[in-house]
Parts: sequence; C-alpha cells; structure tokens
Amino acid sequence: MQTTEIQQTEWPAFFDNFSRQHDGSLINLEVFGSEMGDQVEGRALALEGMTAEWDEGSGYRLAIMMGAKPDDHITHNISKPVQVHLEQTDEGVDTALAIKAADGTTTLLRFHAAVVGEAADAVAA
Repeated sequence: MQTTEIQQTEWPAFFDNFSRQHDGSLINLEVFGSEMGDQVEGRALALEGMTAEWDEGSGYRLAIMMGAKPDDHITHNISKPVQVHLEQTDEGVDTALAIKAADGTTTLLRFHAAVVGEAADAVAA
C-alpha cells in the first residue's frame, strides 16, 4: 500500500476527477474524532460525487454525496479541511481517502469490498 498527500492547490481538479472515476462505486464513510469517537455515516452506498469549493472568508469546504436513492442519500460536508491523503494498492488501485479537518476530525472514505463468495455466486448465476 502507498499513501499520497493531495496538495490543496490540486483539490478542485482531484475531486472532480475522483468523482468521475468512482461514480457509482460502493463506499463506506466514517468520521473519527477525539470527542465523538468513530461514527459511521454510511455503509455500502454509491458514491455520487465530491466537490471542493473555495470561499474567501472560510477557506475550503468539501462535500461528499452518496446514496443513489432519495431515501438513502447523504451529503457529508467537511469545513476547513487541512489534509487529504489517498491510499492505493501497489498496483495503483484506490482503496481509501482520508480527509483531516481543522477541528481534528478525520473523514475516511473506503471502497466497499465485495465478498468473494458473493461475487463468485453472481458470476455463476
């Protein structure tokens, strides 16, 4: 595994490309913080998109949209992100994205791994 920090100047283009590349991919989203512990925002939801918006007064704001159906749609907003790290396999396959905010919380987006047995059953059907 390798981890790469995405520089702040690259965020708008990175999130635009990441969104297109992973549109519809199933993700798990967790938020970690010293005061709140580990909170699961969503499990096995389709990634609908990510945006990075700049505001002169408050800096960057990131949004992660997931859930293809109206009853499971979630938008997770991150105010004042300070670091973005992309984790990839040695073959260059994206496995996780970690976003640290100024308040000390970390949002972790992980790609949902299908169970091998379920995948084999689907192919056999």
